[in-house]
Amino acid sequence: MEKNAKIYVAGHRGLVGAAIVRNLEQKGYINIVKRTHRELDLTDQAAVAKFFADEKPEYVVLAAAKVGGINANNTAPADFIYINSQIQCNVIKCAHDFQVKKLLFLGSTCIYPKMAQQPIVEDALLTGPLEETNEAYAVAKIAGLMMCRFFKRQYGDDFISCMPTNLYGPEDNFDLENSHVMPAMIRKFHDAKMAGAPFVELWGTGTPLREFLYVDDMADACVFLLENYSGEQHVNIGTGKEVTIKELADTVKKVVGYEGDINWNHDMPDGTPRKLTNVDKLHALGWKHKVELDEGIKLAYDWFVKSDHKKL
Repeated sequence: MEKNAKIYVAGHRGLVGAAIVRNLEQKGYINIVKRTHRELDLTDQAAVAKFFADEKPEYVVLAAAKVGGINANNTAPADFIYINSQIQCNVIKCAHDFQVKKLLFLGSTCIYPKMAQQPIVEDALLTGPLEETNEAYAVAKIAGLMMCRFFKRQYGDDFISCMPTNLYGPEDNFDLENSHVMPAMIRKFHDAKMAGAPFVELWGTGTPLREFLYVDDMADACVFLLENYSGEQHVNIGTGKEVTIKELADTVKKVVGYEGDINWNHDMPDGTPRKLTNVDKLHALGWKHKVELDEGIKLAYDWFVKSDHKKL
């Protein structure tokens, strides 16, 4: 990509989009197009078409999505499948209609079967039932990556997809009602420390295994793929390393400086028992993560403390 190429980052205010904008700017890209949800509703087909006609972006990063943790996915599955499908259909079709040079679609490793063989290779897609608690979101994301694949196959569009593992870092959502596990833990332990609470309650048993990737590493991988990859198959983005939820909680507790107890509520769901990505494809292309988990949690907590988190 030329440094002055017009690059539209959809969802630039979110955890993922903000990190991609930071990475592009750090690499010297100077013509990044951004629109807030108020300025451009990506579920509005006519508005998206007008935006593409007016702006004519050369590259598109589709990081906009309705996202949330287990509770949000469980309570609003219709919203998750409908809104995400609308966003994807509108943006991908307009990228084709207005001859975008390249599009990168971001999905999630929740697209893979609940009991997929570990570590999960890209070919595991559609080989078994999905995890029930985020099925609606997963189905929408599978549709998005398939759209990219089929537009490439039928029309030759340079549309690629990547599937990041669990992400965390600056601009994350720390709302306890609909956040993911990492920011929820940071918020809970911080609030408990501030209140002098004797314990923190966490969901499940603490036994599931999870992989976590610092969001700025993810963004670096995305820009790397934009610059170096044009394959039809989606690419996993992760570390290839995993920890139990209990180990994660112990680490977050230590970083935050909370000295109380952890009570595990076994009546609440664990979610998928294990979800580790195989990142051999990404490594073979020439990219590996840089930020390890301990350092990343410290960076994420520092950002949380410095941000205006009291409004969250």
